[in-house]
Amino acid sequence: MGKLKEDPADALAASLHDGATLAVGGFGLSGIPADLIEAVRDTGVSDLTVVSNNMGVDGKGLGILLESGQVRKVIASYVGENRLFAQQYLAGELVVEFVPQGTLAERLRAGGAGIPAFYTRTGVGTVVAEGKPHEEFDGQLYVQERGIVADVSLVHAHTADPEGNLVYRYTARNFNPVVATAGRVTIAEAEVIVGLGEIDPNHIVTPGVFVQHVVQARPRVKDIEQRTVRPRALAGQN
Repeated sequence: MGKLKEDPADALAASLHDGATLAVGGFGLSGIPADLIEAVRDTGVSDLTVVSNNMGVDGKGLGILLESGQVRKVIASYVGENRLFAQQYLAGELVVEFVPQGTLAERLRAGGAGIPAFYTRTGVGTVVAEGKPHEEFDGQLYVQERGIVADVSLVHAHTADPEGNLVYRYTARNFNPVVATAGRVTIAEAEVIVGLGEIDPNHIVTPGVFVQHVVQARPRVKDIEQRTVRPRALAGQN
């Protein structure tokens, strides 16, 4: 059945190792490959470098890899929703490379496209640019950023087929497409797996050429980081 694997552990077995660089899709808790993250924890691998927009929240998402002490370095844009992340960073237990969010997305996209580096104005004159090459273009100073290629990429899709063609749903699309292309080995978990040819080619976001393994995501409640609501009685008022 093509690239389909029975379970996440089986998909990870040949690719994950101590010291690996792991790129993970998702934004907060939206679109995170929760089953695959739990499978990484269960392998017991250590000394990981994790590339992700953020590290989930305490006890959820990538936060569980911080709790298990498997992460050495994080390349991310944001730490605000995870107390343990901040604590480990401030205590010097975790190496953190902060990257502007758009730059992080472009570094992943560049890595997946075979582009080793690019120049951007974002971060010029700040600590983000310290120690990096600079170049002037058309009278403006730019800083060089390196593309990111991960040993293993983990993504969450809504729909997949046996050849790894992926479709994402709404905001769960976020970082997943660029993470999928940036991995030497990419593993996708999907909520729905359909037969080959059942996905309209016009709807495919990540072509299967970028994906090595696909697993069925198990049903679970989708967590929300911060639920903001208003009283029902006021819902229809301006």
